[in-house]
Amino acid sequence: PVLQSDLCSVCAVVSTDSVAKVTEWQQTYYTSDSGIQSGATTLQDEESSQPRLCSLYISLYILCSSDPQLSLTRAQRVRAAMFPETLAPGEGVHSDGAQSHVQRLAEPSQLLKNAIVHLIHYQDDAELATRAVPELTKLLSDDDPVVVNKAALIVNQLTRKEASRRVLVQSPVLMEALVQAMTAAVDVETARCACSVLHSLSHQREGLELIFKSGGIPALVHMLSSSVESVLFYAITTLHNLLLHQEGSKMAVRLADGLQRMVPLLKKNNPKFLAITTDCLQLLSYLIILANGGPETLVFIMRNYNYEKLLWTTSRVLKVLSVCPSNKPAIVEAGGMQALGQHLTGSSHRLIQNCLWTLRNLSDAATKQEGLDGLLQILVTQLGSDDVNMLTCATGILSNLTCNNARNKTLVTQFGGVEALIHAVLRAGQKEDVAEPAVCALRHLTSRHPEAELAQNAVRLHYGIPCVVKLLGQPHYWPVVKATVGLIRNLALCPTNQAPLREAGAIPRLVNLLLKAHQDIQRHDSSSQQTYKDGVRMEEIVEGCTGALHILARDPINRGEISSMQTIPLFVQLLYSYVENVKRVSAGVLCELALDKQSAELIDAEGASAPLMELLHSPNEGIATYAAAVLFRISEDKSSDYRKRVSVELTHSLFKHDPVAWDMVRGGDSIEIICLYF
Repeated sequence: PVLQSDLCSVCAVVSTDSVAKVTEWQQTYYTSDSGIQSGATTLQDEESSQPRLCSLYISLYILCSSDPQLSLTRAQRVRAAMFPETLAPGEGVHSDGAQSHVQRLAEPSQLLKNAIVHLIHYQDDAELATRAVPELTKLLSDDDPVVVNKAALIVNQLTRKEASRRVLVQSPVLMEALVQAMTAAVDVETARCACSVLHSLSHQREGLELIFKSGGIPALVHMLSSSVESVLFYAITTLHNLLLHQEGSKMAVRLADGLQRMVPLLKKNNPKFLAITTDCLQLLSYLIILANGGPETLVFIMRNYNYEKLLWTTSRVLKVLSVCPSNKPAIVEAGGMQALGQHLTGSSHRLIQNCLWTLRNLSDAATKQEGLDGLLQILVTQLGSDDVNMLTCATGILSNLTCNNARNKTLVTQFGGVEALIHAVLRAGQKEDVAEPAVCALRHLTSRHPEAELAQNAVRLHYGIPCVVKLLGQPHYWPVVKATVGLIRNLALCPTNQAPLREAGAIPRLVNLLLKAHQDIQRHDSSSQQTYKDGVRMEEIVEGCTGALHILARDPINRGEISSMQTIPLFVQLLYSYVENVKRVSAGVLCELALDKQSAELIDAEGASAPLMELLHSPNEGIATYAAAVLFRISEDKSSDYRKRVSVELTHSLFKHDPVAWDMVRGGDSIEIICLYF
């Protein structure tokens, strides 16, 4: 009734003329006119507004009574948003599409509640499966095919839940019973359910191992003779997963005559099924060649024949086999590296290309191989080629063969490899496939072998420092950057290289890279994003840049430049890193910077004492020594009491494993002895 009277009054107002409207307006809201006609100032009559205010409250009350949503208390609205299932029918909060503030605030609690519900369901699924496994094992071994069928169906249903799946992969007795039931199945449905179970479990590492140990491979090969498409699909897919990820499965499939069962399947017309089948055949073909002495025979042909077409076709087969983890070491052990190297100086371009690509594939498995002197010399010569493929292969092979092999490093250095690699880097330009292995090879040659210092000087003498530092510029391809940072660190070990590196702008570029990588790590800490870029972890970039700056800081001028770039706060922050190597290099660079009094004061002002005191007790001797040195240097201008407290910590840390030194410190002035230590 109230709404109807309001509508009638509105219609009456609309139907009157303008003068009547003004009069109506005066009577409803104000005693004086609106000023439209008289120009009088508009005033509100406080006395006459009181009854109308009461009328407004009454109208609001009536409105709330007609809409239950507006009459809900705050507690009721919160309960409705957070726990809607507790409301009686018809009490729910009706939404016009937009979320209220209460609903938005309730979202985290809803997510938590849902997570708890899922956890309860997960636990229920696991408990149900655990209780069911012993009984299902008995039923799968029953003589009645109907009972076996029902049991297989239940196991198949259990694999659809993650919790129950995890219980099943820990039940080898059940798996053996299931495999036997699948092999002896007289009806299609039992075979289909059993194959489906194995297929589901084959997506987990534990499941693959369980299938393999339970004799699942012969049973799956037997299923390849089925006329049912779903059984065939489950069987071939499960076998494919086993061939890819389970050690020993290739031999098991071969012994079960899997190859003979798979070849007829190529007559099927399902493209996806055929793709899986052909990949299985390829994986098995590698093993058959290996089992029949293929690598040794092929290497013998490459070593003893000169007919170009035979050598070319043989090298093609070796090239394919060289990517197989099983065949690769067999080819290397048979002398494949030396045999292929014989043909790198011939006139057949296609034979040289095949040999180079095969050598590149094999080289990571030949780092400990001996007798490669001739091959290394030929590869250094190949670095002068203008053919991109030859350059890519030669740099890649040299990078692998000089990794952790001091003799190969020395030989390549003596063969003029440093100069050849620098020219390769210059010609590479933006080609990462050439630049990365070339820089990696240079990094290997400038470290940890008798001719390392000669190689460090050779890079400078052949004008390699500017082109190396330039690789740190944008755009960043992080594998190249990582290799370049390591090379700069090695070059800085030679005192003569310190000034050229500074003049080439190495320090600001390293600092910028360090800041960028550290920022990426911090963003990762506050999000779910990975810190990998182009396959390189940003923690490795932080460690590498800090380590390079540590070596560069041995030069007094470089120390001043590094400090002037506001790096000390970052180095102090890195002392808290969870990566041990980052702690070590950051303590190391602070140790060098603390040699300057002003830098030592800045280090102290940044609050480095607290983390350094903790690092004193690190099991890593390098970290503890660097921390002790920094603490000693920043305490030199402190009060005698402070220095005494620091000396106690330092003596305990430095001499706790040396009884003689400990007695000397206790018997004399510990500060003087520590001073001699540093």
